[in-house]
This record gives sequence, C-alpha cells and structure tokens, in this order.
Amino acid sequence: MHWREILLTKLLCLLSLLRLSGISLLRATAVSYPFTSYFKGFEKVKAVRCIFGEDTEKVLGSLRVDFTPMAGYMGVNELNGHLIVNPHYLKDGDRFDVYLDVIHELVHVRQHREGKELFDSNYDYIDRPTEVEAYRHAVVEARRLKMSDERICEYLKTPWISDEDLKRLAKSLGVKRI
Repeated sequence: MHWREILLTKLLCLLSLLRLSGISLLRATAVSYPFTSYFKGFEKVKAVRCIFGEDTEKVLGSLRVDFTPMAGYMGVNELNGHLIVNPHYLKDGDRFDVYLDVIHELVHVRQHREGKELFDSNYDYIDRPTEVEAYRHAVVEARRLKMSDERICEYLKTPWISDEDLKRLAKSLGVKRI
C-alpha cells in the first residue's frame, strides 16, 4: 500500500544524490530554490509557527525546495530534508490541497530536522506516527479555514490508501465521514 510512496521517495533521493555528486543521469531531475522564493509569507502563518515555533524564520530561510516533475505531489527528501514538489501539482492542484500539503510536509521537515524516521516501515502508512502528526496539523488548519468534514476527507484521500484506510485515518483524526 505505502510501498509506492517509499519507493518513489527513495528513487528521488538517489537521483538527487547522483545529480549532486556530478553524475547526471537525468540532467534536470530537480531544480532547487529557496522555500521563501516560492512560498512567500508562510513565516507569518500561525499553523507554520506552531510547527517551528521561534525558529520559523530561520528554518524557512534555510529550507530548499526541489522542483521535479517526477514527484507525485509533495514530499520531503529524507537525505537532505528538502521539500520535493511536482511543479505541475503546484500549478494545477486544488489550491486548498496544495496549501494543506505544504503544512503537512513542513511537519515532515521539522521531523527530519529532529532525526525522526519519516518512512518507518514498521507501521502502515496511516498508522505511522510521523504521518498522523503531519495530517493532524493539516486537519487543524483545514478546520481553521472552515472546511467541512466531507471536504477534509476528500483531502485525506490519496491514491495509495484504500477506502477502509481512509475511514481509519479520518476516525483517528476526529474527522467524520459523510
């Protein structure tokens, strides 16, 4: 179920390493930019300040974003802590989903900085403590935006989880399925 997510992320990390070490198998695998060049004003967002606290400006100021069309949506490179973003998703994705994904992934950035295992295979995707925490932050922000539980469930639904897993995830996050 979550093996695709792990495989894609590990492949992107490997390709990034190959590119960084001068071995260019895919010339434009990822283009890296400062987070604050593309996500302006996030240092003022309360949900982001809740993630990083007083270190918000410092963390966001040093965070890099790797744009690669090979990424599904967004993720965090477990090797360097960069945010990985598919530019097509950023351009064409639902603006609320993209925003909530940024919040979700920033939690993973913090977890990576704390040395936590982001892809602990001892857990199913929806039970993984790092994922539950990231989704919890996204759900709190969705509620602040006055999104309905039905809309939040639409956000939580991903191609790599079953409907049964979605029910379990929604329940663990206190989101009612309509």
